[in-house]
Amino acid sequence: MTAVMSVRRADITTLAVDAIVNAANSSLLGGGGVDGAIHRAAGPGLLEECMTLRGCAVGSAKITRGHALPARHVIHAVGPVWHGGDQGEAERLAGAYAASIALAQTYGCRSVAFPSISTGVFGYPKELAAAVAVRAVGTALATAPAVEDVVFCVFSDEDLAIYRGILGG
Repeated sequence: MTAVMSVRRADITTLAVDAIVNAANSSLLGGGGVDGAIHRAAGPGLLEECMTLRGCAVGSAKITRGHALPARHVIHAVGPVWHGGDQGEAERLAGAYAASIALAQTYGCRSVAFPSISTGVFGYPKELAAAVAVRAVGTALATAPAVEDVVFCVFSDEDLAIYRGILGG
């Protein structure tokens, strides 16, 4: 069965999926934007579990339980800070998405929701980041048969339009 990729405008912390992806910083100890919202919604147990992980490299991901979230797991993906596009940003962003899909496969997650990684305070241009995200997830799904449903969960009408333009819908 081929996985379905879609876009939805919603609060990622409210989605009842097997895993939500956190646009984390390398410390994994919380921050602003999506990262802060996920930590607040999950409760203090998430921070306690993240403290045991000893951080995460840019372009990679680690997984925790969902704690107080409706999602069973949180996959903490660390995207790059945008430095103009010639510092390997696209490869590291693609790596964060691919590592997230690999963890979802390993942990038997059928449904995964992604935010727009690196597009907040990390400054990655939204259109470029969305193109990398869809391409990287599409490629990674070829080796992740357990993953059946991928939602790109966006917060704004602008982001919704960008993903709809790429996904065709």
